[in-house]
Amino acid sequence: MMEIDWNSVKEQLLYDAQNPLLFNNGFFVYFLSAFILFYYLFRKNYKHRAIVLSLFSLYFFYKASGSFVSIVILSAFFNYGISNWMYKVQKKGGKQFLLFLSVVFNLGLLFYFKYTNFFIEVWNNFSELKFNVLHILLPIGISFFTFENLSYTIDVYRGEIEPEKGIVNYILFLSFFPKLVMGPIVRAKDFIPQLKKDYFVSDTDFSKGFYLIITGLIKKLIISDYISVNLVNYVFDGPHLHNGLECLVALYGYAIVIYCDFSGYSDVAIGISKWMGITIPTNFLSPYQSKSVSEFWRRWHISLSSWLRDYLYISMGGNRKGKFRTNINLFLTMLIGGFWHGASWNFIIWGALHGTGLMINKMWTFLFGKVKLLPSGLSNFFYALITFHFVCFCWIFFKASNLDTALQFIHQIMYQFTFDGAYEYVENYKYVISMIGIGYAIHLIPDSISEKFIERQKHFPMVYYLVGMYVFIALYSVFKSAKPVMPIYLQF
Repeated sequence: MMEIDWNSVKEQLLYDAQNPLLFNNGFFVYFLSAFILFYYLFRKNYKHRAIVLSLFSLYFFYKASGSFVSIVILSAFFNYGISNWMYKVQKKGGKQFLLFLSVVFNLGLLFYFKYTNFFIEVWNNFSELKFNVLHILLPIGISFFTFENLSYTIDVYRGEIEPEKGIVNYILFLSFFPKLVMGPIVRAKDFIPQLKKDYFVSDTDFSKGFYLIITGLIKKLIISDYISVNLVNYVFDGPHLHNGLECLVALYGYAIVIYCDFSGYSDVAIGISKWMGITIPTNFLSPYQSKSVSEFWRRWHISLSSWLRDYLYISMGGNRKGKFRTNINLFLTMLIGGFWHGASWNFIIWGALHGTGLMINKMWTFLFGKVKLLPSGLSNFFYALITFHFVCFCWIFFKASNLDTALQFIHQIMYQFTFDGAYEYVENYKYVISMIGIGYAIHLIPDSISEKFIERQKHFPMVYYLVGMYVFIALYSVFKSAKPVMPIYLQF
């Protein structure tokens, strides 16, 4: 009779900083299996269901980030309490004060963990009085659940929702494990009401969930990781070692890497949620098909761009105070959005570039919006090509580890561009280049085709889903890297 190694089991159940729990972690299969079992057993009572889901979500976050799970619990209790207090206060001044406390608390947490050392370094660069950089670890997902807390208290302040009476539901809203680590950013008014409905998963929901999970895993674990490991990472680590052509191919590679990485993770989160009877909004809509920077931000990281629009851009006045102020508001929104991504001058530059792009887009539309400079089809292709390359240029600052590396990367493309050795380069990296092509081909598949396939798929027998899962596992075993590749947005 085989004995159980309880020490090994204990190690598997405890947090491991070197192997955090994510969708690409082997332990996640056991976690998800146990969760589905308990969730199904308590599916008929929404209160019991919420407790089970909350406990599993908090455990997931513990396995992903250790003791930082306490930050999620603390912020949940604080925002739950202050929102209920705010709702009871009659005077506007009192509500404003409580909202101010909420903003200070939430942004204070984010500022301490994410930006303290950045501002210490800035201070040290401009002052003779020096401070030592602190050893601060960044809790994963803090940028996402901070924005969710803020949207909740702001919605309560605006009178758009009533505060949640059950603390378990609020903890679940904040800690819901499919989206906790890397989004999408969910709003309480869309999420919490779904928790109180009877559990129901239609054939379409199951089919769509399976489609999103499998295609999301393929995008993240096969396409994105393979291109990252075999080309993108080491070109960006030392652009001076590569000519302009190699850098440009790596840039096109990174554009599809970040899309497949983040949209893939979002798809898995949305797909798992579908199997729970919970709908999370779509986060990506083929963004590289955009014909303007404005359209790009309606298609890329939709949950973030809509949050910035509703809670930052509109709060600053939006487009209600004239064209000049509108442009300033757009620029500042994107500048802050860039800084939200990380405490680095590169992210600030990235945000400023997109803010400038949005302003130019507005002015171009105002001046030439009704003028047809080219035939419609050719015009759309031309604008899409310009938008795509503008976005790619901005990705250089997003990916590069520092400003010097970004400038060196640009220098190589501009001044060291050559086709010498191009044949050998393509021959050596034919599989990576092919994978880049596959990534863009998947991106270009119209959503209508995907929806039609999902509708047909729901009539397939269960054996089809099992075979589909085994085929993915077989593909992953061929392409997986020696070490797991951490999701790009995990750092935010």
